[in-house]
Amino acid sequence: MDAERLRSLFDLSGRVAVVTGGTRGIGRAIAEGFVAAGASVVVASRKPEACAETETHLKAMGGSALGVPTHLGDLDALDTLVTRTVDTFGRLDILINNAANPLALPLGSFTPEAFAKSQDVNVRGPVFLVQRALDQLTESPCASVVNVVSAGAFLFSPYVSMYAAAKAAMVAYTRSMAAEFASRGIRVNALAPGTVDTDMVRNNPPEFQTAMEQASLQRRMADPDEMVGPALFLASDASSFVTGQVLIADGGLVPR
Repeated sequence: MDAERLRSLFDLSGRVAVVTGGTRGIGRAIAEGFVAAGASVVVASRKPEACAETETHLKAMGGSALGVPTHLGDLDALDTLVTRTVDTFGRLDILINNAANPLALPLGSFTPEAFAKSQDVNVRGPVFLVQRALDQLTESPCASVVNVVSAGAFLFSPYVSMYAAAKAAMVAYTRSMAAEFASRGIRVNALAPGTVDTDMVRNNPPEFQTAMEQASLQRRMADPDEMVGPALFLASDASSFVTGQVLIADGGLVPR
């Protein structure tokens, strides 16, 4: 191992990455980081304006980028996302399933509509997006899927059980995908952030935010940029012998 080879482990030059939920928060930070690492990046989000703005921003950074308005609950939209990615860049190597729906209701108060909405975006969408991209990922010599889950999947999660259970389901799908797709040369891992300073967290009441900050050993929120390193590790050759794993980046929340 030398300096050049070490740098090459984290180099994404020539690779094409799709990042769902890529216009803000953790997804945008990952998109920026991957562009800086040399990848062409496709960002997906429900809002066309946000997609256009993020595409322009990533190109201003000197990268190749595309924004594709996509609702993870719409299976036809997933077809469009993959088709536009391949039509524009000719390949698909990395899929970051980051988009999420934070909808929460107390146990005992679920509605079928709320449950379906949560499942559609947090579970069905990511699973079917991987399925839709499977042929392209199989053709890639460096295919990597990273499912962004949550530390909440491993914790007692009152009041947000709908969200936490969906993320726990994606942990199970991650492990199953890793096992079933290994013969295709596709690695599948999960990234489980703890409390990160995002709109999703800031939408909680102030007392909840304080409790979330203080719950980890480091007693703070992470900046979204702090998720770039873990995501880059899982997506790049630096983790070439890692699959079926969950990287928990939570400041010491789950162990505590």
